[in-house]
Amino acid sequence: MIIQEVLKNIQIILGSKSPRRTDLLASMDIDFEVVVKETEEDFDPALSAEEAVKTIALTKLSAFDEDVYQDKLIICADTIVVGKTGKVIGKPIDLEEAKYIINSLKDHFHTVYTAVAIGYQGQQYAFVEQTKVWFNPINIEEIAYYVDHYKPLDKAGSYGIQEWIGRIGICRIEGSYENVIGLPTARLHMELKKIVGIA
Repeated sequence: MIIQEVLKNIQIILGSKSPRRTDLLASMDIDFEVVVKETEEDFDPALSAEEAVKTIALTKLSAFDEDVYQDKLIICADTIVVGKTGKVIGKPIDLEEAKYIINSLKDHFHTVYTAVAIGYQGQQYAFVEQTKVWFNPINIEEIAYYVDHYKPLDKAGSYGIQEWIGRIGICRIEGSYENVIGLPTARLHMELKKIVGIA
């Protein structure tokens, strides 16, 4: 049995406004509805990157604690980037910060962490996937071109690996490509099989 057959009988909700996560989940041949609930994305700076991103994903999941969602399967996620200094990099506040962030990522690897929190039948499940990403030594004109022609403000780390800058600027990744986009689909598939009882 494949999980798509089991999930046909479960109402699934993606609790994310990210169009990239919507596309990735749809590409898994899973039927779902998008429901967005605004939550704070704050975390204790003393937490590790893995703990921080998991905290945010679980906070998003907790917004679905009403009884109406108890028999539905809820999927929430959050993504953060950690640069070479070990500092957590979130979404830029403006285009100038986006340029600064991308410039700080070049010539070194950074790590992308995505946490996925799943709620089903009163239980919560959460996991974190990480991917290392290496940029080529791109120049400031190339960074400016990307920032001016694309939309970096809604992306952790100020870039989308699936966009132009990923095509010309990223020379290597170690881990899941989909994780960098925002949803580690292979790991999610494995975890969903465990939750619904498929070996």
